[in-house]
Amino acid sequence: MTSPAITRHEQLDRMAIGLLIACCAFWGLQQILIKATVAEVPPLWQAAMRFWGATLLLWLWCRARGVPLFARDGSLWPGLLAGALFALEFVCIYVGLQYTNASRLTVFLYSSAFVVALLLPRFVPSERLRGVQWLGLLLAFAAVALAFSQGLLDDTTGHWRGDLLGLAAAVFWGLTTLVLRTTRVSGVRAEKALFYQVAGASLVTPLLSLAMSEPWGLHYSAAAWWSLGLQTVVGAFASYLTWMWLLRHYPATRMASFTFLTPVFALVFGVGLLGETLSWQLVVAIVGVGAGIWLVNQKRPAPQA
Repeated sequence: MTSPAITRHEQLDRMAIGLLIACCAFWGLQQILIKATVAEVPPLWQAAMRFWGATLLLWLWCRARGVPLFARDGSLWPGLLAGALFALEFVCIYVGLQYTNASRLTVFLYSSAFVVALLLPRFVPSERLRGVQWLGLLLAFAAVALAFSQGLLDDTTGHWRGDLLGLAAAVFWGLTTLVLRTTRVSGVRAEKALFYQVAGASLVTPLLSLAMSEPWGLHYSAAAWWSLGLQTVVGAFASYLTWMWLLRHYPATRMASFTFLTPVFALVFGVGLLGETLSWQLVVAIVGVGAGIWLVNQKRPAPQA
């Protein structure tokens, strides 16, 4: 069975924007869920169970919809590369958090948009950003850095190791997007592209959890299981599948700008759900990220007749 023809759009339409905002909003909430659950369920063990569940759900989804996951279509090796890069991203995130605080790592992680904007146009010229769009990307990044400025100034022992791992995670995230857009994986169904990634992470994260001597168990509170369920069903399955579908149809460089919403949403949910203080930095960051996304997604000027 061949994959259906792919219709690519040069701009993000209202549906794409709505889906991107929904994904980023949940990813921001997911950070709160992990933070609230980590005292009971170790982080890498959380990730392992989440990716095991997502892999199973995705396989059942594909079986029900007749999506062939193991047909020979030339995507195996680039797919395995995408899965390895995806897994390495999460390894760097979780190991990096052992050396630095979440605020510092978050800022470095979301520099991945620059990796995409710098590398992808070399292979897909239509993804090239103009000057005003680069300005928007820089504005959105600066707004996120401002929102997390207090954490950036904290002098955490050995933080440079965590900073480097956060930057490495950003590079792996960007390279994953590059592989998904420039290799045979770009021609397969969104479900298969995601399967390569969650299956790879489901193999790597439990091994790393064991290597870090995290305690494994299943006797957790109802709240912890609800958190794991949401992280699995909505996060690692539904939202990632939506992201894969969007990558097949819309410009990755413009999509990448929306990822700056994720840490801002995390701070907003922290205020609303955890009772954290609403700072002026967060208010300015919301405006700055919104303005940056608007600039990145400006239409190209029509050619002169």
